[in-house]
Amino acid sequence: MREALPFHGVKVVDFGQYIAGPAVAMILGDLGATVIHIDPPEGPLWDSPANATLNRNKLLVELDLKTDGGRTEALALIAEADIVIENFRPGVMKRLGIDFAALRQTRPELITVSIPGFASNDELRREWRAFESVIAASSGVFTDMGLNRVLMGVNPSFSPLPLASAYGTMLAVSAAALALQARAKTGLGDQIEVPLASAVMEGLCYNSIKIDDYPLRYQTQREQEIERRRGEGLPMDVTYDDLQAFLDPFYRSYPCKDGRSFYVVCPSHKFHAKRCLQTLGIYGELVAEGLREEPDTYLPASEWSSDVSLGVYPLPKFWADKISERMKAVFLTRTAKEWERIFGKGQFPGAPHRWLQEWISDDHADMAGLMIEVDDPIYGRMIQPGPMVWLEESGEAMLAPTPRRKADFDGALSTLRAMGSSLPKSAAASEKTSGWLDGIRVLDLCNVIAGPHSVSYLSRFGAEVIKIDPATPLFDCWNTVIFGMTHMRGKKSVLLDIGSPDGRKLFEQLVRSVDVVVWNATDRQVQSKGLDAEGLKEINPDAIFCQLDCFGGVRKGPRTNYLGYDDLVQAATGIMLRFGGSMKTPEEHAHVGTIDVMCGFGAALGVAAALYQKQMTGKVGRARTSLSALSGLAQMPFCFDYHGRAPFDEPSGPAARGYHALHRLYRAEDCWIVIAASEKDLPRFKDVESLEGIAAIAERERVEVLSAIIATAPAKLWMERFQTAGIGAAICDNIEAIRAATSRPADGTPGTDRGSYSFSVYADHPSGHTVTHLDPHAVRPVQGVIYARPPAEKYGASTREVVKALGLTEAAVDELITGRTISESWSGEYLPS
Repeated sequence: MREALPFHGVKVVDFGQYIAGPAVAMILGDLGATVIHIDPPEGPLWDSPANATLNRNKLLVELDLKTDGGRTEALALIAEADIVIENFRPGVMKRLGIDFAALRQTRPELITVSIPGFASNDELRREWRAFESVIAASSGVFTDMGLNRVLMGVNPSFSPLPLASAYGTMLAVSAAALALQARAKTGLGDQIEVPLASAVMEGLCYNSIKIDDYPLRYQTQREQEIERRRGEGLPMDVTYDDLQAFLDPFYRSYPCKDGRSFYVVCPSHKFHAKRCLQTLGIYGELVAEGLREEPDTYLPASEWSSDVSLGVYPLPKFWADKISERMKAVFLTRTAKEWERIFGKGQFPGAPHRWLQEWISDDHADMAGLMIEVDDPIYGRMIQPGPMVWLEESGEAMLAPTPRRKADFDGALSTLRAMGSSLPKSAAASEKTSGWLDGIRVLDLCNVIAGPHSVSYLSRFGAEVIKIDPATPLFDCWNTVIFGMTHMRGKKSVLLDIGSPDGRKLFEQLVRSVDVVVWNATDRQVQSKGLDAEGLKEINPDAIFCQLDCFGGVRKGPRTNYLGYDDLVQAATGIMLRFGGSMKTPEEHAHVGTIDVMCGFGAALGVAAALYQKQMTGKVGRARTSLSALSGLAQMPFCFDYHGRAPFDEPSGPAARGYHALHRLYRAEDCWIVIAASEKDLPRFKDVESLEGIAAIAERERVEVLSAIIATAPAKLWMERFQTAGIGAAICDNIEAIRAATSRPADGTPGTDRGSYSFSVYADHPSGHTVTHLDPHAVRPVQGVIYARPPAEKYGASTREVVKALGLTEAAVDELITGRTISESWSGEYLPS
């Protein structure tokens, strides 16, 4: 069955350790590649049951790269490979005698992927011991970690989610796949670097955007309260219970009859909030009390007929409080499981909170292939995360991966040689520099974050994108315009009613004109628009279709067609309960788009895999991924189960400060720092002034002792001491400070030459506001071009241009606009005030 997978015949040598490197190779292996994983003679650097997942579908070989024999054997394996992966500090592989640039001089078809903690051109940090917590602290992940934590005064806030590794994995594996499909056309590989610090900043890019003169209508109650307290010099000391009064009723958790909490995410959509209130039986009474639905919420708020409109986020406090109180009472009448079915069948988003252990054994996760069983040689029958990305026609083959297997060098070399070459015979190496996706046209039908972000990501490699949205918006402008400032860059925006007869004809013409169609939608929605396999084949049999959804897997499950967003997957898979600490205190995990952006990169990988398959075999595939599928990667260190497994006791709740005394957040004299060390690092502490005797302190007393000592000196001094001793450590920076320190006027470059962090300031942004954006700087190829796309145009700005290109006259376009089949704008203002 593996012969049907898109990367069958691709050969990978994986030198990766910890998470990101091995995870990139794991995903390539899941998609059919033959993978040889290299460990040092003493075994993996990270001793974790998660390695069983990370090394499935791999042959494990032990080589000592510090010896001539080990290097010789490693180079022999590389000589047979298409892709080589490593995730050490910059320059480590070269010092070991494996120089990627030199190897590519001999074999220009080779693709190399390096995933350092910090960028090789980051003079300050490149040599740091870049453990996950060090990258997170340096990149602002632990600081200002969500509005709730700021108001509660929990700052910084520790999280065990390996976000840098997870984002880095999806960026690196998608880049490798895009380079591979480009190689099938040009015969030329690439040398790629993906710094994890840059990757996590890209993952959190919806949190780092700065819009000057941000209209008040988009400020939430929590943001207003933070601003008020800061302005009046008041402490951030809101309790969890009091915090609930600042939440929107359609963006919060409700206790149910069975004591389990249920998370509702129904803001911003024209119908979801209304369906929710109607189903709860309280819509009529609220309307009678004055609740309104403005016909056009894209007008300035000053021109509304009321101060409130259902389906707009955020709601005014008066209405938020009133609606929340009614909803709380109704939710107590049924169990969370009952509400899950009601919401799912009613086509509006909501999900019960579950612990990760529950999700791992969840019926839907099992039936859909989101969690799979693997017979590991060490742990026996394990439950592991299923495929992150798959093609519909071959996904079934990914549900039964081969467990990790040890092999010797000769066996590994024979395995690679037996595969032959994956280079197409027609490919001729070219030295021409271009984008990996130059000449590819993409039709983007997506909304919110995951889907449109995936296509935005594709555009940086040269893809030409046409973005279709409804002629009359379904989402409010907080969800479209604010998020769109990030993911609409470089796209042509068309507003089109594809449900009308004339609109359908135009839509099918556009589908016929592109190579790829991307949509975040459920199977039910895809079929209803005639974009299922048979329907799309009739319109454009050569088009690749990529589908993202919330709960989808390789197989159908009971919740496959349920609607959902990032937050619902956080609720369903245990992320919110871990972050909040209990069923009574669930919290969304900090930042906007935690899983969304990861899933967007996953969709890009699916598109790349389908393009490669089409080039190699002529077969047109349908790529799939889902938010739920990517939740396993976000929780990789603890997302598994087997008989005899240790308790699920990873750090959780607002009081979490780290894993143990040597890997923890500490308050220095002036600010917070993180230390990332283990028991085997204890000898290094003898070289740290003031901490020479820490090894003699009893383990249970170390936190108290370290806290007292570290509080006596400033953070920069501790950083100097730890770095000199070779101990992982970092100051807890914040995103606002990073942005201020690394911003420059936009100059049309992608920022890949500017270290680990890079922002551009657009003083002449089409919105009329000065907007500061993170640069597209995490993927750094040597051969391929990264395009810095222009700022997002106003929604509908390209409607006339794109429609005329289909052969319509000006008069015909005007007639379609009059009939509301198409539109050139949703609003007078770019960002409605």
